Amino acid sequence: MKISILFFGITTDLVGSNSQLFSLEENATVEHLKNELVKQYPNLKNINDYAIAVNEEYASSSLKLREGDVVAIIPPVSGG
Repeated sequence: MKISILFFGITTDLVGSNSQLFSLEENATVEHLKNELVKQYPNLKNINDYAIAVNEEYASSSLKLREGDVVAIIPPVSGG
């Protein structure tokens, strides 16, 4: 299945893009996606520190992804 991934903040620099189409096996979960992203982009090794949103709603690692989902990778925000 194919999903769209949107990268925000530092993740854009780490992967060299702000979006991409990504292929996963059917019934893959957010956790599976995280593992695949780290394999493809080792700089995302701290991805468990990032928020993940699926179709504009924050998602747990156990959420099953579906064809056409839009996944946002949102790094922690700091400021003052």
